[in-house]
Amino acid sequence: MTAARPTATGAPGYTETMPCEPKSARRARLLVSAALNTWGIGELAGDGAQVVAELVNNVVRHTRCRVVRVRVTRPAERVVRIGVADSCRDTPEPGYLDDNSEGGRGLLLVEALSWRWGYDRKRWGKVVWAELEVPGTEAPVAC
Repeated sequence: MTAARPTATGAPGYTETMPCEPKSARRARLLVSAALNTWGIGELAGDGAQVVAELVNNVVRHTRCRVVRVRVTRPAERVVRIGVADSCRDTPEPGYLDDNSEGGRGLLLVEALSWRWGYDRKRWGKVVWAELEVPGTEAPVAC
């Protein structure tokens, strides 16, 4: 387990590796909130904390990974990216629910709270990410 640390080069960011267990969602929420408050955009902390908790909980529920890595970056002035990396190569799929479903809403909530979300496959697994739009800036342009 490592402490949260700022990235030394590239876009501003914070990263932390934590055990793949339910209590890590709380640590991930704290990391995201601390990063957003440090950058002066604490108004995004509620949505950001909810997004990262859902992404971490998905890894805990749907993979057999031992650790999960959370990364919060500012790839552009108007964008915050929250990424959760794990070693499983299975791709995330939003749930299809009926009124009686008790779970499966995590990615639907991520989609509702974020400007956009997706995943990047890696040789070692994947990174599921969500981007939040920073208020008071020009709307982000999708690449």
